[in-house]
Amino acid sequence: MGLELYLDLISQPCRAVYLFAKANRIPFEVKPIELFQGQHLTDEFAKVSSLKRVPVLKDGDFTLAESVAILHYLSQKYKTPAHWDPSDLQARARVEEYLSWHSDSIRGVFGTMLWIRVLGPLIDIHVPKEKVDRNIAFMNQSLQHLEQKFLQDKPFLTGDQISLADLMALEELMQPVSCGFDVFEGRPKLAAWRKRVEATLGEKLCQETREPLLKLCTDPKVYKDIPSVMQERMKLRVSKIP
Repeated sequence: MGLELYLDLISQPCRAVYLFAKANRIPFEVKPIELFQGQHLTDEFAKVSSLKRVPVLKDGDFTLAESVAILHYLSQKYKTPAHWDPSDLQARARVEEYLSWHSDSIRGVFGTMLWIRVLGPLIDIHVPKEKVDRNIAFMNQSLQHLEQKFLQDKPFLTGDQISLADLMALEELMQPVSCGFDVFEGRPKLAAWRKRVEATLGEKLCQETREPLLKLCTDPKVYKDIPSVMQERMKLRVSKIP
């Protein structure tokens, strides 16, 4: 049995795993999971992963959840170029430093604009302007740290070559961009970094990977038949926007 990846490309962690596997020509079979239909909450999917989250990797009898763990696993099993997941102690520590910061300061912060502009209105919930302004301020603060602490004057976030840090960062930043909020506007250094990352991954591959996200943002009514259990979970998520 070959490698299987359970994915929904609307999800940023799923896109990062998909892009990495494709860019490194790792053979795998996609097992589509539709988050808006609540397929990750079913008893059937729980047999794959009790966490009921995507992405999930299944490699024979071995099952692994969480995108960063999956990326490390793929890079080591398939011996991808060392720049992705360095073996050098200090170079690897820089990548891990970013990924740790990412989980608190990037992951979720940049997805919020998607909830404000697309997912909230999809279930008839509109976020007050003061919350919108507050979250824009959060994003600007994180962008400043991203530039000053991590990118600095380097081509990529942790050095001269692309790493897992760049992959995770860019796909998160593309969430507000996809729904019409350009986080790169007025930030030429970050915009140039984006072009380098996309050129390295392959622009056509990036477009293919983001197609479901763009479809959601341009024609959200396609997703109007959302089960009530998922609508309740979505309402709870919007209510938690600070």
